[in-house]
Amino acid sequence: MSKYDNSMIEKFINYIMLDGKKSVAIRIMDNTLNEIKSKGQKDPKAIFFKAMENVMPTIEVRPKRVWGSIYQVPQEVNQKRKLFLASKWIIGSARSKKGTDFYKFLAGEIIEAANETGNAFKKKLDVYKMAEANKAFARFATKSKK
Repeated sequence: MSKYDNSMIEKFINYIMLDGKKSVAIRIMDNTLNEIKSKGQKDPKAIFFKAMENVMPTIEVRPKRVWGSIYQVPQEVNQKRKLFLASKWIIGSARSKKGTDFYKFLAGEIIEAANETGNAFKKKLDVYKMAEANKAFARFATKSKK
């Protein structure tokens, strides 16, 4: 069990993890939070939560086949998928950079996302633009069962 008492941080650690090496993922998260603190931020966990909140999308486009044509239909995103997409975009952006340690790139990406800049936040805006462009196909969205 990790020392983090928050389920969002635990999930993020699991998304960082490669090949089942959770201890390495926990060490990366520790180093990331320390790096955020060393860059002048007072509360690294608050910065992390703000970054996740800023990157979580509320709407996305999903392909739907209607009468032989495939339309990109905008749909709302449920809470678990929001967390997954935000984590995937932040981690993917940090992994795409080449050079020194991964945790430094991850810390930089989290700080940028908290400030509403960076690649992960740009990805969210791109998803919103795509949903806006395809809002004419919203009538094809399936009604979710609740």
